[in-house]
Amino acid sequence: MFNVKFIKLRAGASLPQYQTKGAAGMDLCALIEEPVTLKPMERAALPTGLALEIPDGFEAQIRPRSGLALKNGLTVLNAPGTIDSDYRGELQIIIINLGKNTEVIHNGDRIAQIVFAPVVRVNCVLAEALSVTERQNGGFGSTGI
Repeated sequence: MFNVKFIKLRAGASLPQYQTKGAAGMDLCALIEEPVTLKPMERAALPTGLALEIPDGFEAQIRPRSGLALKNGLTVLNAPGTIDSDYRGELQIIIINLGKNTEVIHNGDRIAQIVFAPVVRVNCVLAEALSVTERQNGGFGSTGI
């Protein structure tokens, strides 16, 4: 376990919280002055009122909440969104309504979850050829259903 520093940029911001002992992600809450209405296929960047400092070698992944996705059609548009360790701005969540109904998001609603993960950096090497594999360049669906 390691520490991640958060600061509240505005009054009313809520620190992320694990909802159960075994949860991998912590829920993030919207910090909005007025409810946000999303018609089907509309999207919005929703502020959280938080900024964070992630240790070097880690990232934060922003993921949808499964209940919102299943019941309301609300999901994180660029899931998983990546927050890099050198970002210090406000954490905002891009939500899209993929459902059939208009949805309203209120201040304090849990809109996404945040998961922290290690990052492996690599060196890119230009090669003349790649090693041979059984699959080779078989792409989408090449291994069956």
